[in-house]
Amino acid sequence: MKKYIFISPEGSTEAPNSLYEVNNMQVIGIVENVINEDEALKKLLIENEWIIDAEFNIAEFIIYEIS
Repeated sequence: MKKYIFISPEGSTEAPNSLYEVNNMQVIGIVENVINEDEALKKLLIENEWIIDAEFNIAEFIIYEIS
């Protein structure tokens, strides 16, 4: 079985000094015990309904297999 990490280029975060907005990549989630990327994405979305509610564009996700 495989393990994947999902990263999104969407969104931003606030620096500890709130005067600065930081553009960065965000880790959306990590999925384990799946066969392939498609299964990983399905599992990610089922287990994390907030992703759709937050209006992330899943087509923008960057997916890496990790060990």
